[in-house]
Amino acid sequence: MRIDKLVKATVAALEDIKARDIVVLDVKRVTSLFDRIIIASADSSRQSKALSNNVQEKLKALGAKVHGVEGEQAGEWILVDLGAVVVHIMQPAVRQYYNLEELWTPPARGRRRRAGGPRPAA
Repeated sequence: MRIDKLVKATVAALEDIKARDIVVLDVKRVTSLFDRIIIASADSSRQSKALSNNVQEKLKALGAKVHGVEGEQAGEWILVDLGAVVVHIMQPAVRQYYNLEELWTPPARGRRRRAGGPRPAA
């Protein structure tokens, strides 16, 4: 299945169950493990589980393979591995704490992340 179709179907499955703040990150230049990360928020563990189940059912129906699912028992953070796309379904406090958007977004071109404080004046 083409990556754009996989992403579109996944986002639609998340929207069906009212996921909030859905973000799609293109990470193919950051890692060779997968091409896209989709992050969505759920208001409860029950909604997280429903979102995960809906993503799995809809994608399997389209012929996509679900490689694995982690975190379904607790429901605070569920990861659905679709191969080229990894889906993170998180409750807001967990999402804010781990801040995956910042972790997986490369620094702006021309700027480098530096450790330490500001550069001393010349």
